[in-house]
Amino acid sequence: MKKFIILTESGADLPLDLAKLNEIYVLPMHIIMDDKSYQDGSIAVTEVYDYYKRTKKIPTTSAINSNEYQCSFEKITKANPNCIIIHISYSSKASCTYQNSLLGSEDMKNVYHVDSLSVSGGEAAIILKAAELIKDHPDIEPDDLIEKIESFVARARVSFIPGNLEYLRAGGRLSNPAYFGATILQLKPLIEIVDGKLIATKKYRGAMSRIAEKYINEFIDRYNMEKQQLYLLYSLGLEEHIKLRMEEIAKEKGFKEVIWIQTGCVISTHSGPGAIGIAGFEI
Repeated sequence: MKKFIILTESGADLPLDLAKLNEIYVLPMHIIMDDKSYQDGSIAVTEVYDYYKRTKKIPTTSAINSNEYQCSFEKITKANPNCIIIHISYSSKASCTYQNSLLGSEDMKNVYHVDSLSVSGGEAAIILKAAELIKDHPDIEPDDLIEKIESFVARARVSFIPGNLEYLRAGGRLSNPAYFGATILQLKPLIEIVDGKLIATKKYRGAMSRIAEKYINEFIDRYNMEKQQLYLLYSLGLEEHIKLRMEEIAKEKGFKEVIWIQTGCVISTHSGPGAIGIAGFEI
């Protein structure tokens, strides 16, 4: 029986219990505040929020470098001789993680790569599908496994709504006039992941509780989704009653399981507190 090992980055926001259950290796990306670099996961998300309150700037984030990947691939291989490493990366259109991982695995024949073309819960959903495939088909050939994982990449549907537009403005993704206009009109952009890129496609208006209900209903009605799981994303600061209502709607729409994914420091740096998102697979 082949031994497959999945490896990914912290930007996937894979819940720790599910990573442990499926023996998935998660490498930390980096958060830079006051010229000091922190590993994602080594500090609380609240420290990111506190940094913004103090400086009115958002932290910068950086990818895992090629040397870090190389060391990790070698360490895993040494501990698990003859293993096959399946690296599922953060979108290559949003970070250089994928390219760095290719450089870090040069001349290593046991390392295979998949560009998730997604981030956060979208990437986590793909990773969990890969773990399920390995469990159900332990003797699958690596190339066949990669092909099946890539079929889920193609069918993944992911979007989110930032919780605080101040973070988009501080990060240079929203101009001052656009920020003030959106604030006055209570507008929030819908960010969709299209071919690996994060694109603002429409705007919602009103309080987040009303937006969330409209958003999840439109998402589910728009796509013919697999009903086995729906992944709901949120950043720290989202009110509990909004989460409860979104899960209630998902169950009413026939989804058997709702998996909640809380964003870590890397994603929360850009989304701000109180963000929401949805990920799933179109049939």
